[in-house]
Amino acid sequence: MSVKRTDVYYTSEDGLRLYAAVYGEDHPGRLPVVCLAGLTRNSRDFHEIAMHLAGDGDAPRQVIAFDYRGRGNSEHDPNWKNYDILVEARDVLAGLTACGIEKAAFIGTSRGGLIIMVLAALRPAILKAAILNDIGPVVSTEGLMLIRTYLERAPRPKTFEEAVAIQKAAVGGSFGALDESDWERMVRAFYRQEKRGLVPEFDQNLLKTMKGLDLEKPLPDLWPQFMALANIPVLAIRGGNSRLVAAETLDEMARRHADLQAATVEGQGHAPLLETGNLPTIISTFLARIDRRSSTLA
Repeated sequence: MSVKRTDVYYTSEDGLRLYAAVYGEDHPGRLPVVCLAGLTRNSRDFHEIAMHLAGDGDAPRQVIAFDYRGRGNSEHDPNWKNYDILVEARDVLAGLTACGIEKAAFIGTSRGGLIIMVLAALRPAILKAAILNDIGPVVSTEGLMLIRTYLERAPRPKTFEEAVAIQKAAVGGSFGALDESDWERMVRAFYRQEKRGLVPEFDQNLLKTMKGLDLEKPLPDLWPQFMALANIPVLAIRGGNSRLVAAETLDEMARRHADLQAATVEGQGHAPLLETGNLPTIISTFLARIDRRSSTLA
């Protein structure tokens, strides 16, 4: 089944030009899916899973993937302090209004999962289900420190081949399940080609937001924010080699949330690629259950 992707540009509350990729069309009876990326990542991370969901011959659904301000095709913010989860959540709400989305299932990878928790406080009625990809109420300071160190010190590759080699050197030990095509997709979603070489698809000022974090002590937990999702079904995905979310945190999430399905992805760390292994089937099956539940409650 062919899938049409539409580029949508909209304006934030403070006047920035922001971007969303919209896959497929609205299908009555099937919830659209909203995809929210990690800290420095962008909408291209979701291209493969979006094509899978929107092109499902049995149950196609619309998928909307956002670029936060300062990432991907969205405009950079002149004030780096606005690279803030609350601001980004409001940007997502503005984008949903622009796309005519009143309710949806949400997929959030890392930072995207934290934005989902904020949306649960700001606009709970818009959330009908949540898929949290390697994020939870307790985040390891060790994992955040590794991410910060890598982003601050990562060499600048000139080619995609170099970019793959750098990624493998940095995190290859945690991602033994990936093949060469997986690594290439990962880096091609992160960089754009320019004459001077590859350029990361995010505003470098974004790194300033991490400098102020005191990672010498545990971060405050987010159990109250997570429990704002208590009334909707949740699929929580954890990389088996994740250094950001502990297995014990996933177990505790399942204990506290009555309608949580947990999935551990062996051979991947932070964060699992959603188009790999059996994750597309797990996600499709979860969403089909939500559709049936929604039609029953309608």
